[in-house]
Amino acid sequence: MQYVRMPIEVESPEEFGYGRIRYNLSESSITDQRLSDFNLEIPDLALIYNEHRGSEALRKLIIEENPELSVDDVLITAGAAGALFIIATALLSPQDHLVVVRPNYATNLETPRAIGCQITFVDLSFENGFKIDLEALQASVRPSTKLISVTCPHNPTGVMMSEGELRQLVQLARKHGCYLVVDETYRDLSLGGALPLAASLGSHVISVSSLSKAYGVPGIRLGWLITSDKNLQEIFLAAKEQISICGSVLHEWIGEKILANRTAILGPTLTEMRRRLGIVSDWINSEELLEWVRPSGGVVCFPRMKSIPNGGTAKFYQRLMEQHGTYLGPGHWFEMPDTYFRLGFGWPTSEEFERGLEGISKALRG
Repeated sequence: MQYVRMPIEVESPEEFGYGRIRYNLSESSITDQRLSDFNLEIPDLALIYNEHRGSEALRKLIIEENPELSVDDVLITAGAAGALFIIATALLSPQDHLVVVRPNYATNLETPRAIGCQITFVDLSFENGFKIDLEALQASVRPSTKLISVTCPHNPTGVMMSEGELRQLVQLARKHGCYLVVDETYRDLSLGGALPLAASLGSHVISVSSLSKAYGVPGIRLGWLITSDKNLQEIFLAAKEQISICGSVLHEWIGEKILANRTAILGPTLTEMRRRLGIVSDWINSEELLEWVRPSGGVVCFPRMKSIPNGGTAKFYQRLMEQHGTYLGPGHWFEMPDTYFRLGFGWPTSEEFERGLEGISKALRG
């Protein structure tokens, strides 16, 4: 494994320093929550080794609306990042081939690179509405392809596949005898309705998700992977046991309480995120220097500058921060030109959010 730090992590708000940012529009989740926001008080828990697969109660809650899946199809991990790491290191070797969409969350790209496997990128384009080109994806599959990796809702664009497109991908992977990984981290933030849980569509499909983005609890590091392939699940469990043995009793207890109340929590969140998306839409429509593909899931979008701003893109981001206190996720976080940027509309307060949008418009004009 050849590890390299990812720009998105090196330049993340927590590394840059939250205290230096007034209007943080770089985040990809809703506002960070406190235990009191969920009316939770930590009981006197026994700090034991937990069930290696994760709390059974938690795993039941994760698949409760999918009767075709069982509790043993779920493995609790250290966030979605932990799930993606387990999948990549368990399935890929330098002799294997991966097909992955790009742009993408950096872990979906960098862990396979660290392994040294062969990678074919299927690049999404602004002109095609950031939709996956299924023909290009199929043409990228080789006899050595072990894994196809996609994200829906997509990070950083917020674009979603249709159910028909998802089912086509499932069939394509089945036809070629490879696994399909669907990073569904934003599934609970699907603004027009969620797709079927991908892992419910075939034993060769692996779903990945977490509580970090939709519920605002990245600090408890709780995610999961789902597959109904029993042999594969045993391999993933072995990987988890060698990394951490089990998860945190405390984190899983919090996760149980949140998911047990998921409907009541998500209702107001989705209402607010739809309102904020409307604000972004109105702003983009009135901002002659930008264009975008309107997102349909998650709390991020990926606008593009119509021309290079005064002084170049580096100067734009510099004055945006220094003069307007606003922080964005520049395109290079996603191996894209810095004329693109990820704009997160779920994390800041409403006032901070709107001030940040004003700052972007001013910085674009120098």
